[in-house]
Amino acid sequence: MTVALSWVPIVAPALVAVLYALAGWRRATVWLGTGSALLMLLSGVLLAARVLGSADRITLPGPAARLDTSSFLLVDPLSVFMLIVIGSVAVLTAVATPSYLAAEISAGRASAQTAARHNMLVQTFLAAMALAVLAADVGVLWVAVEATTIVTAFLVGQRRDRPAVEAAWKYVVICSAGISLALLGIVLLNYASLRTGTGAGLSWVGLTASAGHLDPGVTRIAVVLLVIGFGTKAGLAPLHAWLPDAHSQAPAPVSALMSGVLLAVAFYAILRVKVIADLALGPGFTQTLLLVVSLVSLTVAASLLLAQRDYKRMLAYSSIEHMSLLALGAAVGGGAASAAVLLHMLGHGLAKSVLFLGAGRVLQTTGTSRIDQVRGLAGSQPGLAGCLGLGVLALIGLPPFSIFASELGIARAGLGSASPTVGWATALALLLAVVIAAALIGHTSAMLLGAPASGPGAAVAPVTLPRTTAVALGLGLTAAAALGVTAGPLTALLTAAAHTLTGAP
Repeated sequence: MTVALSWVPIVAPALVAVLYALAGWRRATVWLGTGSALLMLLSGVLLAARVLGSADRITLPGPAARLDTSSFLLVDPLSVFMLIVIGSVAVLTAVATPSYLAAEISAGRASAQTAARHNMLVQTFLAAMALAVLAADVGVLWVAVEATTIVTAFLVGQRRDRPAVEAAWKYVVICSAGISLALLGIVLLNYASLRTGTGAGLSWVGLTASAGHLDPGVTRIAVVLLVIGFGTKAGLAPLHAWLPDAHSQAPAPVSALMSGVLLAVAFYAILRVKVIADLALGPGFTQTLLLVVSLVSLTVAASLLLAQRDYKRMLAYSSIEHMSLLALGAAVGGGAASAAVLLHMLGHGLAKSVLFLGAGRVLQTTGTSRIDQVRGLAGSQPGLAGCLGLGVLALIGLPPFSIFASELGIARAGLGSASPTVGWATALALLLAVVIAAALIGHTSAMLLGAPASGPGAAVAPVTLPRTTAVALGLGLTAAAALGVTAGPLTALLTAAAHTLTGAP
């Protein structure tokens, strides 16, 4: 039962992708993507119940299995929590996708063939991300992450105009460079693993068990390459420049998936690497590395958000900020900070999905992505404006939304750290976060309030928000607020996943 259930998040979207390729986009297939997303979320919930009910980690034997270090899939509290993150954001985007594509087709910017290709690629994208978080081997995870680059490059360039194609190429070139560095890191890590003589290979379980025997010099270089490589896909400096272009040019549901899930999946890889690095090198090495990456990325996001003129790029730079906060929490370490990091992943995914889906609707109704050309949305589109306003409040970490709880958890752990360096870095990060929050509020309030501008952003009459889009936005905001009040049944899973990140057996 567990074996079959663990394959559902990978197989279900893969099969739906095949169905879209064969049957196309028509009335009978419109909601297949939503069904696939619900299956992913349901399987994550059921696996969470099984994992929490088991005293041991569940591993699924793969080809040529040997002991517990060559299993193909790894199902533990951390991977299951990531499945829930993927499934939650996938459900929101899947619910909003039919109305988004219908508007694009009606405006002549897409066709039924485009919609079919879009959904086929999105389902393949979801399958690859599910494989990445369930992979028991770092090499398989690398393959899955690289597959997401290939698939999403076509989605980023879906409009086929010059800005979209340029963004797709930039995305491919920079992310391929980063993922190549990660591959080199994997090769070095495999070399260090082979020299231990334990037969650990590249298995997460085996590497964790044999981490104390890894060559420190080789492991140190491997960890730097892996953090930079997967950090590129997570939107962290120094190879972050692809993110604002790709997120601003991709269709709104794809932007929501890339920001809300893909970045988190890439950061999941960094968290797994950190467990091994801390056991092999001590916590100081990765702590310093992640603190530097976090502060540099936050500085980049803050400086570029202050004078931002495009609201989709504004949301993209905000994604860099939140990945930087994840890096800060991971650097702080410990159970409380680790649980806050995981909660932040889910809260960010929910809030950013709402905002990117809402931004896509703004672009469809106003015809512009420029902040200074969008005015008076509260008057012309009150429902959409309300969701965008609440989404920004959730994103900057105001209560009762979950990002408030997760940022508070990271801040308390950082400021209470025994290391003065961590304390000062946390204080600086919070200051930069305040600057970013002020920029987001300033730009968003200018769009929502006041009289409509003349020209592309003007609205001549109130515009109704499509029902399915309203449902998706409402669900996202409700879930983010509920998580801020109480994690409920996720509490035990968060605790167990945080325990996994401490490297404890």
